[in-house]
Amino acid sequence: MSIVKIEKIVKIKVELLLLSMHLTNMNIRPRRNRKNSAIRAMVEETKLGTENLIYPLFIEDGASVKTEIKSLPNNFRWSLDTLLPEMEKCIELGINSFVLFPAVNDSLKDTVASYSYAHDNFYLDAIRKIKEVFPHISLMSDVAMDPYSSDGHDGLVRDGIILNDETLPVLGQMSLAQAQAGIDVLGPSDMMDGRVGYLREVLDSNDFIDVSIMSYSAKYASAFYGPFRDALNSTPKSGDKKSYQMNPANKREALLEAQLDFDEGADMLMVKPATCYLDIIHMLKENFKIPITAYNVSGEYSMVYAASQNGWLDYDSAMSEMLLSIRRAGADGILTYFAKDFASLVNK
Repeated sequence: MSIVKIEKIVKIKVELLLLSMHLTNMNIRPRRNRKNSAIRAMVEETKLGTENLIYPLFIEDGASVKTEIKSLPNNFRWSLDTLLPEMEKCIELGINSFVLFPAVNDSLKDTVASYSYAHDNFYLDAIRKIKEVFPHISLMSDVAMDPYSSDGHDGLVRDGIILNDETLPVLGQMSLAQAQAGIDVLGPSDMMDGRVGYLREVLDSNDFIDVSIMSYSAKYASAFYGPFRDALNSTPKSGDKKSYQMNPANKREALLEAQLDFDEGADMLMVKPATCYLDIIHMLKENFKIPITAYNVSGEYSMVYAASQNGWLDYDSAMSEMLLSIRRAGADGILTYFAKDFASLVNK
């Protein structure tokens, strides 16, 4: 046997000896905590249940309406009479938090969103009826001008400019009307500066001190809102929303927005969208001692649904993983179009 071969054999034996010594002294083996399903469940760090989910629902005026939203499959625009049985099914599955969005006929829209607080507003009537039928649920609203505005923007528009301070009284009237109708949680999604403090003052001065504010604190100018705008027919008629929604490139700005909303009296802080902004969710969770919510938006839902329909993803697995990642990042509540499907899955 040649010297070279002997050296190779010796080297291999030394390496095996060192490996054996290493394994003998390897006291920490993480795989021991993954060896069976019972242990994996016991040491699971993040728990996700139906109590963490908030189900977005779309309502329109009329009767016997159940219209599927083409770009948001398996989600519908409902009239109140069809919505109530649907909500009852969801409640039976363990969903007890809902956010309600109005699909308003163009004929009722104007530049100042006056229908948003009109006495005959079907959305306000729906809030009253839902809380009468299901008093125990948490019902959340949308506070912004875009569903009611002929301009399609979240604020008043003048000469192509979205006006901040002039928008606040409109949001105030809208919020007061919703509080009077019985809403539990206001959801200002407009991103106007100072609106949380303004709304808190309006609520408190009218003896609605128990109505909560779930502020859309870090709402980004995202490409993932398309199906939602289809659902409400609320796409801006001109321009975009980048002068009031946040730049997706910015992180520190989210901390500033959240701090302002916290100081102005927000009860919960929201990040929207969720999946592409897990770092923002985590950052707010680490910096604020109030609940953090996240909106798993329409585009995030639709891309998973479409991929699963094409056989590229397993729907249940992808849905569960996406929701778990949002929860793991720090979201206490998740607004998601997956809510009913996830609840059905865990109830099987």
